[in-house]
Amino acid sequence: MKTMLSAFALTALLGTTAMAQELSGEITLGSYTGVFQDEYTKAVIAPFEAAHPGVKVNYYSDRGSAGLLGALRAQAGDPQMDVVIFDASAGLIANKEGLFAPLSADIVPNMADLVPQATVQERFGPAVTFDNEIISYNTETVEGTPTSLAELWDPKYAGRLAVSAMPNIQGTGLMVMTSAMLGEDYTKSVDRAIEKLAELAPAVQTFDPKPDGYTLVLNGTVDFATGWNARAQYYAVQSDGKLGVMTPKEGTILQINTINLVEGSQNPDLAKAFIDYALSPEAQAQFTETMYYSPTNAKAAPSAEAQARTVFGQLDATLPLDWAWVATQNDRWNAMWKRRIISAGN
Repeated sequence: MKTMLSAFALTALLGTTAMAQELSGEITLGSYTGVFQDEYTKAVIAPFEAAHPGVKVNYYSDRGSAGLLGALRAQAGDPQMDVVIFDASAGLIANKEGLFAPLSADIVPNMADLVPQATVQERFGPAVTFDNEIISYNTETVEGTPTSLAELWDPKYAGRLAVSAMPNIQGTGLMVMTSAMLGEDYTKSVDRAIEKLAELAPAVQTFDPKPDGYTLVLNGTVDFATGWNARAQYYAVQSDGKLGVMTPKEGTILQINTINLVEGSQNPDLAKAFIDYALSPEAQAQFTETMYYSPTNAKAAPSAEAQARTVFGQLDATLPLDWAWVATQNDRWNAMWKRRIISAGN
């Protein structure tokens, strides 16, 4: 399936971009390290380079959005990256600081076919992938098939939990999901969620999973870990089901990765062409097949099997989360995590 889809994607790209064969030069894409880098290179970067023999896409990787944002700030006077893919909350901060250039369907035509949820902030980088927060678990050590976030508070799993705390947005999501479990409106107060998570803290083995929660689950270090659906589904397949994926019945949050043009890019035309391809139906479908991120282009047509492992079809059922508003709360919430949750685990 993947080989056939890759061939289809490349054929479509060659057929629709003949007018851009003069593209040449190098750009640097900044995004996540690890399996994301490996699979995005195969699914998106390699076909783009194959269609444009004079083009080279270098990859600058970092473990998370915070590191990529820090690199952008450090390079503001002399950008070394041309395109950046990272989460929407970091993108909103970068836009506010003038680190990204405006984008529109006039210069990136495939933006015209994106679903409404792909617009995170008008005139700036749109969503390139959708994902949702999950709880991964070891199917060999966890009893049955868990369905509720409340499982994390079961005493039998004490010391066997990995939680990515704020400023990682998994921490933000877990707090919002905990609020939903308690019937609390997080836009008015998160006090009840903070108190509940403080109760959980002594049972948490690590608030900074390294290398990541999926690995800790698979090697038996922990039973449960916060995570993202796409990566968890990838590891679930790779592990023949040893890693389980729970979307809590209380609700989940939508995680959005945006694709952005760096202000002052050294090769803006090539960068825009790459962004356009990354948002194309072919590239979107291929990455869904490869790593189970939900496409943002309404015309993308991944297989039903791959699509079933994504948040596709459930976008309107996720817990409402305005990332622009959340960005205004980050400093306060991060301080609450440090002072009232993480400290409770020491």
